[in-house]
Amino acid sequence: MKKHKEKLDEGKIKLVTFVTFLMGFAQAMLIYVMSTYFKLSIGTENVGIFYAVSYIIFLVILLNLHKFVRILGKSNVFYFSLLAKLIVIFGLILVEPSKIGILLMIAYIILGHIEWVALDFIIEEVSTDRMSGRIRGMHLTILNAGFLFGPFVSTYFLDKINFHGVFIFALIFNIFVFIFALLGFRKVNKRFEQKLKVLDILKKVLARKNIMRIYYISFVLEFFYALMVIYTPIYLRDLGFSWGEIGKIFTVMLIPFVIFQYPAGLLADKKMGEKELLFFSVLIMGISTIAIYFIGAGSVFSWALVLFITRIGASLIEILRDSYFYKRIDCRDVDVIDFFRTSLPMAYIFATIFSSFVFLFLPIKFVFILTGIIVLSALYPAFRLTDNRSEKEMGKS
Repeated sequence: MKKHKEKLDEGKIKLVTFVTFLMGFAQAMLIYVMSTYFKLSIGTENVGIFYAVSYIIFLVILLNLHKFVRILGKSNVFYFSLLAKLIVIFGLILVEPSKIGILLMIAYIILGHIEWVALDFIIEEVSTDRMSGRIRGMHLTILNAGFLFGPFVSTYFLDKINFHGVFIFALIFNIFVFIFALLGFRKVNKRFEQKLKVLDILKKVLARKNIMRIYYISFVLEFFYALMVIYTPIYLRDLGFSWGEIGKIFTVMLIPFVIFQYPAGLLADKKMGEKELLFFSVLIMGISTIAIYFIGAGSVFSWALVLFITRIGASLIEILRDSYFYKRIDCRDVDVIDFFRTSLPMAYIFATIFSSFVFLFLPIKFVFILTGIIVLSALYPAFRLTDNRSEKEMGKS
């Protein structure tokens, strides 16, 4: 890895943390009800095509996002994506689930992910590699603390009011995000210097085997999220659970993201690196996901418990993936960050197209077997990773 000078800006880190909480809550308001919105708009459960279209467009934008950073700067890309998202949410308030609503929801998905990648650029700019586990762990813990209450609030509004109430609440929180970000991130607007084509970026990352291994692990995690976020709410509704019950299940399900991520990042920084923990986490997530297939209707408790266990694995992979990756790149590597974040749209594109085809022939509950098998395929690249040295290991040398 190349040497570079870094400076930790604790004030900006704290602001990022606060903004992250608001963004997490605002995003969680919609993420678990999107598939139901699409279902109401077209009258079928096979809604994967809309996610596929969203992530194909996002992928094209992401591969070229470094060009916008070069022209506009990091914080301006964040501002423009957030402002456009506010306009889209306002549009969703005005329309019923319909073809126009589908287009607006697709735009929301795209802009929301551009916003998160732009925030990634800002975090890398104001942090240091040696504290990546702690900084990313705190970032994800606060993000998921926001996520923890989002499903409960959105399902409550959906039960009592309808989608209009959900969208109004999401708009209010996103306005707060915009105000605080506008005040705090204006000076974090460095521009990307290099002029690279997509092929140049691919050559650059393909030459770095560990980046490609952690990329595949990231792909598997996003594949898991894609199918679980889209099809779990639909499947639970088919089993007869109310939106109130689903809100409770999802709130319990998300607790591991608040409990485990900061300690795991701290452990990776100080004691043992990321490799062993990643292997163990993949194993937990894969086996517990396959186990869901055998639950059947079950109860609120049984569903909350098994989904809780899957998210123990997912929460650990999420922080360890980020900790590992950001220790191996520099804040100047905007292009590499762009490429790394393509694991999300690539996973969603593959998952939604493949699942749409599979569910023409198999029941929707087969999604859990399919997802678990894909998750377990990440065990080999996790085993092959060259581990990062912890502070304890560096102290011995």
